Amino acid sequence: MDLINSTQNKRIRHIKALQTKARLRRSDGKFILEGDRLIADALSSGGKAETALYQPDIADYELIARLQEVRCALLPVSKAVLRHVSDTQQAPGILAVFHIPRPSLPKAAQRVLILDGIREPGNLGTIMRSAAAAGVDLVILAPACVDPYNSKVARAAMGAHFRLPLVEANWREIVAFCQDLVVYAALPGAATRHTEVRWGDGWALVLGSEAQGVSKRGLDLARHSISIPMMGAAESLNVACAAAVILFEAQRQRLAIRR
Repeated sequence: MDLINSTQNKRIRHIKALQTKARLRRSDGKFILEGDRLIADALSSGGKAETALYQPDIADYELIARLQEVRCALLPVSKAVLRHVSDTQQAPGILAVFHIPRPSLPKAAQRVLILDGIREPGNLGTIMRSAAAAGVDLVILAPACVDPYNSKVARAAMGAHFRLPLVEANWREIVAFCQDLVVYAALPGAATRHTEVRWGDGWALVLGSEAQGVSKRGLDLARHSISIPMMGAAESLNVACAAAVILFEAQRQRLAIRR
C-alpha cells in the first residue's frame, strides 16, 4: 500500500477524531493505543485491533506481522501524519485502533473498587494498573469520572483495560453491585487504619478525587471509613498512591490467609 502523506485522508481524519472525541469512541466502540509495548500487550491479552498506522522506517516488523495475523488493516504513514494523529509529544512508530473490551462481569465479585469522580486521566490509568496487579475482581466508575478510554488513561493503565473488568454505572446500579459486600470509604483522618481492616473477600472500596473527596452518594453507600496513617506534616497521598497502598495491603492479607 502507498504511503499516506496527507492528514486530510478520510481514514486518518476518522482516527484523529477517535483520539480527541469521547462521544465518537463510545459510538464506535473503539479506542487508540500507541506504541509497540501497549499494542503487543493488548494483543497478548486478547485485544482486537482493527486498524494500525505505522511509520515504515522505524516500525517493529515482528509486531506488524502479529497485527497481520489478526487481520488488522495496516496503513503506512509519514512521520508528519503519525505526529498529527498521536496524542504524545514524541510520536511512537505505531498506533492502533482497538475495539473497547467488553469482558464478562463476575457474577459475585468479592473485591470491588469504586472510583468516585476521578477526573485526572493519569490517576485513573495508574489506579487501574494497580487494581489489576492487586487482584481486584471489578472496577466500577461512578458518575463524573474521566473517560476511561482517553489515550492518557490508556497509557497509564498499561494494558489493564484488557485484564480487568471495568464498568461505568450510576449509583443505583452501584448499590446493587455491592448489596452483599462490606463497603469502605477511604477518607483522610478516619479513625480506622487500612491495616486494621480484615481484607479477606466480600469488600468494596470507594476512592474519591483529591479535589472533592468521596461524594455524598459514596459516603451513604459505605459502612465504614478508613485512612492511611501519615507521618510528619503530610496530610494525604495522591489518590493513585493511596489506591496502591490499600489494594496491596488487601492482597497481602489475602495471600497470607492462603498459606
